[in-house]
Amino acid sequence: MGIFVDLHCHWISGIDDGARTVDEGREILCGLRAIGFEIVVATPHMRPGLFDNEKEGLVHAFEATQRALPLELPNLPTMRLACEHFFDDVVFRRLMKGDGLPYPGGRAALVEFAPIAFPLNVHNRFFDLRRVGIAPILAHPERYAPVWNDAECLEPLLDAGALMLLDVCALVGKYGRDSQRAAEKLLDEQAYEAACSDSHRPRDIPMVERAIARLTSLTGEEEAQRLLSGAPRAILGE
Repeated sequence: MGIFVDLHCHWISGIDDGARTVDEGREILCGLRAIGFEIVVATPHMRPGLFDNEKEGLVHAFEATQRALPLELPNLPTMRLACEHFFDDVVFRRLMKGDGLPYPGGRAALVEFAPIAFPLNVHNRFFDLRRVGIAPILAHPERYAPVWNDAECLEPLLDAGALMLLDVCALVGKYGRDSQRAAEKLLDEQAYEAACSDSHRPRDIPMVERAIARLTSLTGEEEAQRLLSGAPRAILGE
């Protein structure tokens, strides 16, 4: 396997439910680098009412955490910043006005929903994002209850230009059997554009490594490499 790109990780400290300290953030980054991730994109939550993060504060937290990391460490990956946009009315408007945090290059943005239901007419809003040049990247579709019942519920989102991002740890049961079955089905249907770690704690890293091994066994090395390297690099414009 080659060098990977992680499009979804919570290593910025003290900003959401991810790393609690700079040391934890460093452990996550070093652990991911050790298993092959060359680039790791921080994607802290932007979720009004739960994680009241806005663009300016997230940029500040990213820069502050970077400054606090020991520069002499030789095994840190390249760090990038985006965010995980909870797709409600407030955050949708931010994205449309340029107040969200898309991936570097501004051509794609990571979005998530509540786990039990999709927002009403969300496919129309995805079309709106596409019209302003932003491809919606749907985080962990295998973890949404509607997908467990009928994966065809994703078809309107795919038709609207959404790209699906696999949380690899679903493949080894981190989120339960329903999510694992959904991930396996979506993989079999080649529905995923890319894969990620969605790491929140240093203890996640061994599971990520096992999950990459299982991804490779399910899809073959060439497809696993596309999901973890080629497609993520294209999304970042690298």
